[in-house]
Amino acid sequence: MSAMKPVEKIAPQPWMTAPETLAVLRALTKEGAEARFVGGCVRDAVLGRGVKDIDIATPLVPEEATRLLEAGGLKVVPTGIKHGTVTAVSAHRPYEITTLRRDVETYGRHAKVEFTDDWQADAARRDFTMNALSCRSGGEVYDYFGGLKDARQGRVRFVGDADARIREDVLRLLRFYRFLAHYGRGQPDAAARAACRTMADQLPTLSAERLRDETLKLLTAPSPHDTLVLMHNDRVLAAYLPEATDIARLSRLVAIERRWDERVRAGDAIRRLAILLRDPETAGPVAERLRFSNKDRERLVGLRAPVPFAPPLDERSIRRECYRLGPALLIDRALLYWAVEGNPDNAALERMLDAAEAWEPVSLPVRGDDVLALGVPAGEAVGSLLRLVEDWWIERDFKPSREEALIRLKQVVGPRAA
Repeated sequence: MSAMKPVEKIAPQPWMTAPETLAVLRALTKEGAEARFVGGCVRDAVLGRGVKDIDIATPLVPEEATRLLEAGGLKVVPTGIKHGTVTAVSAHRPYEITTLRRDVETYGRHAKVEFTDDWQADAARRDFTMNALSCRSGGEVYDYFGGLKDARQGRVRFVGDADARIREDVLRLLRFYRFLAHYGRGQPDAAARAACRTMADQLPTLSAERLRDETLKLLTAPSPHDTLVLMHNDRVLAAYLPEATDIARLSRLVAIERRWDERVRAGDAIRRLAILLRDPETAGPVAERLRFSNKDRERLVGLRAPVPFAPPLDERSIRRECYRLGPALLIDRALLYWAVEGNPDNAALERMLDAAEAWEPVSLPVRGDDVLALGVPAGEAVGSLLRLVEDWWIERDFKPSREEALIRLKQVVGPRAA
């Protein structure tokens, strides 16, 4: 349904005309049904941005879509049958295929839906106008709510009434700020901000995982400073992440990242969250509350631990810290140090980056078995003696050989050997 004609045509993108994409479209349309690209892939194609995930909508119900896809030789995974979604795998690439839907009833993160053949009704379910675009394989774009103009002007605007859309799903509140950070320009939509301020106290009702994911996605934006200021002013941060108060330091970190770009993994969300936390003691509780993985929790806490050095360092000291911390954590801590102190020493940072990139891991050339072989009983003393040798080895810039390290070990063991 929906007789609206496409409003413009964009040049077909490589991902639209890729053989694996065409295989999916041929299968879905073999018996006359329509299939369109929808959502983020269309938005990013219109804006000339790279496309990661490809979503396709069709009036076909999941069972019919599955039958046609499998008849076309494609693997199909029933990833969300209840909500009309299957995933087709073509040449190892996933394509999310969803049946057109309309909301019958909404409640929180869930909604009672019914399938439809009305493209506009399906578009009306989406959060922002720029996400409600759809596109045929030839580049013909359908726009039911002014999303093309909004996308190009950097205006993040809800489809329909902002307050009602957020009440349907409070996660949309955080998504509004995340999209502002990545796509917004100029003055934010006043109605949307007002609705977000009204509903901010509902954020703690969301799952920790959803709060975490949206926050980390927001922090990967090229320059999230202005958005975070809005979130602070709108009492959004206070509602679920009150520890994130040092936005000025984040701005300094972003400026340093921008200068060095890929060499420092610009846009690293965990590092950016770490610099937002003024009190180092809050890193652990924040990671627990947002249910970080063990790996991410350890990294966040490690980044806010006391810095054991004050850059700039000489090359020998840099190698020492590469050994003790690992090159990635060394660079992270240097960036945080300069973001806190200001006035980064670019020459010193370049030396650190060069040394960190050239670093090849080394291992202490003696082991616990060597200590035991000298008659030292098993226990804490073994580790203590190894650390003495290790300190000696590090001070000599990792140069002593195994033979030299064994001589040093015998010296520190001395009369303690049995």
